[in-house]
Amino acid sequence: MKAIIDYLKNELKSFYSDSEVKLFTRLILNHVCQIKFYEMLICRDRKISDAEQMEIDRIVSSLKEYKPIQYILNETEFFGLSFWVDESVLIPRPETEELVELILNNHRHDNLRILDIGTGSGCIAVSLAKNVVNSEIYAIDISEKALEVAKENAFRNRVYVHFFQQDILDNKGLDCFVASCLTMANPHNNEPSQKKFDIIVSNPPYVTPEEKSTLHENVLNYEPHLALFVPQNNPLLFYEKIADIGHILLNRNAHLYFEINALYGNEVCQMLGARNYSNVKLYQDISGKDRMVSATY
Repeated sequence: MKAIIDYLKNELKSFYSDSEVKLFTRLILNHVCQIKFYEMLICRDRKISDAEQMEIDRIVSSLKEYKPIQYILNETEFFGLSFWVDESVLIPRPETEELVELILNNHRHDNLRILDIGTGSGCIAVSLAKNVVNSEIYAIDISEKALEVAKENAFRNRVYVHFFQQDILDNKGLDCFVASCLTMANPHNNEPSQKKFDIIVSNPPYVTPEEKSTLHENVLNYEPHLALFVPQNNPLLFYEKIADIGHILLNRNAHLYFEINALYGNEVCQMLGARNYSNVKLYQDISGKDRMVSATY
């Protein structure tokens, strides 16, 4: 086991920091050899099979191309849950965990009807479904491949989520979606659902083209641009559209939650105020950057 740890360190030290190499080593040994970090010492004499060595070599080769480890292993953790990920979805971020935590801190009561717009891997929808008892969760995304990933994540975490493929910028298609989610029965009791939502949450595309130079190579080269970028001339495009959708689909005194680009926190708040939302609040993430917004309709 020491030999393989030394091998990983020597192969990756020119590409990544010491702390990153240590993290990759733990993930690789867990994924390939089913050895957890706390078991490394007692497994120090364990030998690596030829098949395991081949898989480790494949992973190392991909890491040298700066492919994210989450895509290589097709797995990541979010809010204490295991999620399948591939290059059709963004890798869930810790900042988005903070958004989920904010919602749970404010709405621990049961029987919420929640809509996640731009669900991607399903990390928000699945985490809320797992933690809000008797919740009724809907999730939409423009990407069919992303929805396949999200459905797999709902299945592996044993929750039920209504998934729809929908481009929210397509007004005609949006009308059909609205009609569907206003009439679908509650999966818990098969009775007609209440007409609207208690919460709409979204982590939409919010990176402008001008910010490309600030992105790491592994993000720019591997993560889906459809889920990352918004037009330079309209950075609030998705927030404005979702706020308008809220006028149709939110109950009175219901809530809207966004993850935002730190550069546009005040602009998002002003936009929501102009669209007759109240109690608009801007929150900072653990790094002190403007990252979340909540509002009441």
